Amino acid sequence: MIPLKELQKGAQGAAYGLMASAAISAMPLLATPVQAETIRAVMHSGLRVLDPVATTAHITRDHGYMIFDTLLGMDEAFQPQPQMADWSVSDDGMVYTFTLRDGLKWHDGSDVTPGDVVASIQRWAARDGGGQMLMDHVDSIEATDAQTVTLTLSSDFAYVLELMAKPSSIPLFVMPTRVAETSPDEMLSVEDQVGSGPFRFVAGDYDPGNRVVYEKFEDYVPRDEPASWLAGGKVVNVDRVEWINMSDAQTALNALNTGEIDFLEAPSVDLLPILQANADIVVENLNELGSQTMGRLNFLYPPFDNPDIRRAALMALNQTDVLASLVGNPEYYSTCPSLYGCSTPLDTEAGAPASLTDKGDAQAAQTLLEEAGYDGTPVVMLQPTDSPTVSPQPVIAAQLLRRAGFMVDLQPMDWQTLVTRRASQQPPDQGGWNIFFTNWALPEVWNPLVNPMLNGRGRDGGWFGWPEDETLEDLREAFAKAETDEARQEIAERLQAHAFEQVTYIPLGEYATPSAWRSDLTGVLHAPMPVFWNLSREG
Repeated sequence: MIPLKELQKGAQGAAYGLMASAAISAMPLLATPVQAETIRAVMHSGLRVLDPVATTAHITRDHGYMIFDTLLGMDEAFQPQPQMADWSVSDDGMVYTFTLRDGLKWHDGSDVTPGDVVASIQRWAARDGGGQMLMDHVDSIEATDAQTVTLTLSSDFAYVLELMAKPSSIPLFVMPTRVAETSPDEMLSVEDQVGSGPFRFVAGDYDPGNRVVYEKFEDYVPRDEPASWLAGGKVVNVDRVEWINMSDAQTALNALNTGEIDFLEAPSVDLLPILQANADIVVENLNELGSQTMGRLNFLYPPFDNPDIRRAALMALNQTDVLASLVGNPEYYSTCPSLYGCSTPLDTEAGAPASLTDKGDAQAAQTLLEEAGYDGTPVVMLQPTDSPTVSPQPVIAAQLLRRAGFMVDLQPMDWQTLVTRRASQQPPDQGGWNIFFTNWALPEVWNPLVNPMLNGRGRDGGWFGWPEDETLEDLREAFAKAETDEARQEIAERLQAHAFEQVTYIPLGEYATPSAWRSDLTGVLHAPMPVFWNLSREG
């Protein structure tokens, strides 16, 4: 068993590579794929929301990677690589030219066009915090011929490729124009699930929240380079992938042990010894950097529209109790005061209260509540009940907040209902909320431009919770314009200190989530999220 810190060390060197762009390196050709059969997987949640631009829910993002492709891809060295397109940059750094590779087709048989790319960039940038910042520096994006898209900047911006290639939280998925022209405030429908990716969505077999089926897209032409994270050749060696929802951890474990399913994304940590005792099961951590769990407060309504009451919540909560409840086995978790994640280039303790990584400070929280005039307004806390990676946090957090004097209304629901409800800007007693908890892989939070929670645009483009914070936005802009690693580090520390002061969100520690699969599956890729290309079944 390898502790989380040891797992992160191997990925840390790669993370530093993202601090500057690198030239594309030549890679050897892939071996010829061998056709296989059906892979049955139990993911961390059932799939109900099908629009990977309208939500940052990981299960919807994972669905996006099955059926859509991306303009660029991030490799395991944190470097942007060509995926659907190669690129060139003008000498002055102001014009980016993207050239689509040959053979790109939609699942309905039509060709992918530069116009599709332009429409997809525009929809993505309307929702994604990094995309919004990119568009603040863009003069134009145009389809300039049958294979070319030209992006012209209006001012210097060094993170064009990194933001377009980022693997999450909202990746730049390319969609047909008719789909991409859907307002980003509207959800894509079942009929809109037409991509150009390695798998196609089987609409007739879709049972929302219970089952989703993908079939190999026979006309998909993978790149020649070997797969590396979300870059390289997405070679599909199986005919069909089925995601089957099993919300009970023991049921899912039994299904894997008996061979009813082939892959279990997030087995309960306390059940891992049972899987490890089975010689026909592989247990391995595929996301070596680990994940950050966190709490998000709603800035729009009482009580958390009051910054002092937000600070009281920060003092009341602590990582030690949350991680013990979420993971249990300390081999798989560690406290971390950094909003950007520990073992990442911007790792810092700036602004973090010591109580956060210890046992909290209920007395200090009570004092803050009294001074802030807290009137007992109930805190509506959303509690998912069907996922082992997000169900425990609300239970322990409710206890900690009550101990500090908060009134907490714990409202149970399945995760996909939560994903829909957290988007509501209605008052908490009218279908809204005050606090919820979620998780991010560290590549999603490692710097201020990609971290969705560090968006200060409020109701107009901000992430759920909607803090309106001009200082936060100014610091993000300064980070984007900084010319040295030292300058970026200094700005990142100032930004983190400000975010803790405002309680933009509450980081609650880091953990590893091993996956498990039948030993006859080979080629399972290490990546920040599960992917189903490259793998094969022996025998």
